[in-house]
Amino acid sequence: MKDDTHPRKSNTVAPPSRMDLEARLDALESRVAFQDDWLETLDRLITEQAGELERLTRVNTLMRERLSEQRQAIDELGGEMPRPEDELPPHY
Repeated sequence: MKDDTHPRKSNTVAPPSRMDLEARLDALESRVAFQDDWLETLDRLITEQAGELERLTRVNTLMRERLSEQRQAIDELGGEMPRPEDELPPHY
């Protein structure tokens, strides 16, 4: 005779409960909100750095132009201005 009083064990996993799903959804929403905030922060920093890079590039260009003008003026006056590539390092 067969004993049907004991429940059978199943090999399948029980589906997650509503509370489990809500907890997972809350965790995912929290992560997405954090990532959105982080992306906004990174975007702002990249924009600031791009502006700073542009400003430094303009300053560098102006400094090169002025240095070239100064060398040209010294050459026109007949003076000799040593060029950095012609100077020996201090340890020589």
